[in-house]
Amino acid sequence: MTQLTGSERSAYVQKMFTRIAQHYDLMNRLMTGGQDIRWRKEVIRHAGMDNASALLDLGTGTGDLAREALSEFPEAKVIAADFTLEMMRVGKQTSPLNFSAADALHLPFDDSSFDAVVSGFLMRNVSDLPHALKEQHRVLKDGGRIVILDTTRPKVNILSPLIWLHMHWIIPALGSLLSGAGEAYRYLPDSTESFLTAEDLAARLAEAGFKEISYRRLMFGTIAIHWGTK
Repeated sequence: MTQLTGSERSAYVQKMFTRIAQHYDLMNRLMTGGQDIRWRKEVIRHAGMDNASALLDLGTGTGDLAREALSEFPEAKVIAADFTLEMMRVGKQTSPLNFSAADALHLPFDDSSFDAVVSGFLMRNVSDLPHALKEQHRVLKDGGRIVILDTTRPKVNILSPLIWLHMHWIIPALGSLLSGAGEAYRYLPDSTESFLTAEDLAARLAEAGFKEISYRRLMFGTIAIHWGTK
């Protein structure tokens, strides 16, 4: 799965998220013990928004980050974009968000369109990470913020055996039980362990042109929030 590249990887990811769309939010709550709700609040805080801001929630899924942004800044212009239509259809059942079909590698937005671009659990899935970061840099205004919430390769520590058990056994078992898509939830640990470390992702942000880059690890080092400025 994680060895796929280019268009094959994109097609696999799109098909996988189509299959699990109906259970995606519930699985996020279960996998993180509900902590993902708090993480999304932190993402919006780092975005530096106000009610006059334009924000792009890229890889929005069912729209959790976009909803959080609007709950805090109801007058802001928020676009929730994803390339998996089924995820957005599920999201529309609960919120009338401004959804937009968009590929992270070919954003259908003008240069300097947004004050902030945020994403939740997107970047490890894109087939060309440097290009995806450059696209986000392109659509940001000068001084705009990028904020990334994603899994990160954990450092080896005393909790490593428990982390491995949670990722490789408990999460796939829950996914199979609730959605019948155990393979999709085996992809999660595989993609996490093959993704960049938090330090490496920070370096990629710098290569894409971002400044004032920082990050914070969460959940025993398996999750990180990165942020930077154009």
